[in-house]
Amino acid sequence: MNTPLATPAVAPVRSAMHPDEQEARLQLAACYRVFAMLGWTEMIYNHITVRLPDSVTGGEKQFLINPFGLHYTEVTASNLVKIDLQGKVLDGSRHPVNPAGFTVHAAIHDGLPDAHCVMHTHTTAGVAVACLQGGLQQTNFYSAQLHDMVAYHAFEGITIHADEGPRLLKSIGNRPAVILRNHGLLAWGQTLPQTFAILWTLQRACEIQMATLSMGVPIPVSEDIARKCTRDALQFNPKHGGGQDVFDALVRQVDRIDDSYKH
Repeated sequence: MNTPLATPAVAPVRSAMHPDEQEARLQLAACYRVFAMLGWTEMIYNHITVRLPDSVTGGEKQFLINPFGLHYTEVTASNLVKIDLQGKVLDGSRHPVNPAGFTVHAAIHDGLPDAHCVMHTHTTAGVAVACLQGGLQQTNFYSAQLHDMVAYHAFEGITIHADEGPRLLKSIGNRPAVILRNHGLLAWGQTLPQTFAILWTLQRACEIQMATLSMGVPIPVSEDIARKCTRDALQFNPKHGGGQDVFDALVRQVDRIDDSYKH
């Protein structure tokens, strides 16, 4: 039975906290554990961020990020750090924040109105395709579902300089799946589950491409077929759940392993 994330069995944070922030913290902490379960970790690095709703912030742009120094398996609803666009800690957390986290993520949250959630990974397949001349090829079931959804941004070094933000936004445009050349993968979306569905599809596309190229020359997928695949890929569409069912299934799997993220 699918238990809504909005009603956790364990209260994740102080009861005086706005319920919308409680829900956001619980969902984001669960997502960090999902990433860990899938092996999408990079020791203590990389980030998943969520922009808090106006009901919590009063219209100010604030978001939640992982505490720097903790592995994804150690992230909980209560130790997530609330920061503003300058990386200033707003909730009294004693945990530091990685500058490379809020520099890129803040630019996207600030510059793209629909970027409620931003995810970034350094998986082997993702970085490999990001380092490949030509990037992602339209040659498999998963890449065909991302027709005209993938953006590329040139490598500028470690992402700690705020002046890269405008160039990153220009590279992204309105495409929610992003390949950071020589670096890794990024996705953004209107909800956390939708963002996860986009990133998962991009990750699978990279995995299949890496395997295919190790064996020989891939068979291309035509523009017409890819366009149809993207149109029929309902997991990205909020009207059809926007990835919520898939994300909930993975959270239930996490719960069976370790539900300490709820604290």
